[in-house]
Amino acid sequence: MSIITLTSDWSTSDFYVGAVKGKLLSRCGTSHIIDISHKIQSFNTTQAAFVVRNAYPNFPLGTIHLLFVNTEPSPEKPCLAVKANGHIFIGTDNGVFSLIIGENAEKIIKLPLNTSNPHSALDVFCDAAAQLANGADISELGTELDTFHVRMQFRPTIENQTLTGSVIYVDSYQNAVTNISRDLFKKVSQNRNFEIYVQSKHYKITSISNKYSDVPVGELLALFNSVDLLEIAINNGNVARLLNLDTNSTVRIEFKDKNN
Repeated sequence: MSIITLTSDWSTSDFYVGAVKGKLLSRCGTSHIIDISHKIQSFNTTQAAFVVRNAYPNFPLGTIHLLFVNTEPSPEKPCLAVKANGHIFIGTDNGVFSLIIGENAEKIIKLPLNTSNPHSALDVFCDAAAQLANGADISELGTELDTFHVRMQFRPTIENQTLTGSVIYVDSYQNAVTNISRDLFKKVSQNRNFEIYVQSKHYKITSISNKYSDVPVGELLALFNSVDLLEIAINNGNVARLLNLDTNSTVRIEFKDKNN
């Protein structure tokens, strides 16, 4: 029995989610259809990639992931089915694949498209998923390509005694997730004291918490979350809204000499 996941920027107030589920059930009725998220910001492929990248490894191998975010195809951005890490991802070639799996694709297939119908991508995605769920090999879906569009990810920079990163995701609690990993932080910090500045030197954090309740309610904190990325939060508060944080907002860590 196959598993098909859905990720979209549709919310759940329109008919689109129901229509896609209906199409899938009509063509592969024994499949399990799982919603990852339908609350992606409109056209925000970076947010979609972050959500899927951290969700898909928890699904069984062979799961099919449909990415309904910024899906309008063009000659430069065709619809693709991409096999990687034992999973199959179906979406438009808008950079989202590289943000999810890097450049580690095992197979890339360009899906046929009805160019006279601007909404045909939805049918194409569902058709491809149904064929796979019914036993087709990914190679049977279309024309094999060598590569897809690669979108560069912003990486933290290290200069002198400063590690500078950026916010890459704001969750539903308005916590700000950065691109600074636990491993990178440990490598640069070498157990030195530090000060974390959020946006400017007006907001400063000098320790890493293990949980939100380590600081009083309303206080600013930093911790490494479940995917080992540095997260900025306020205990029982909405840090992104209160500090006007969004994706690409700067988070800077200044490390002190060990004798300071």
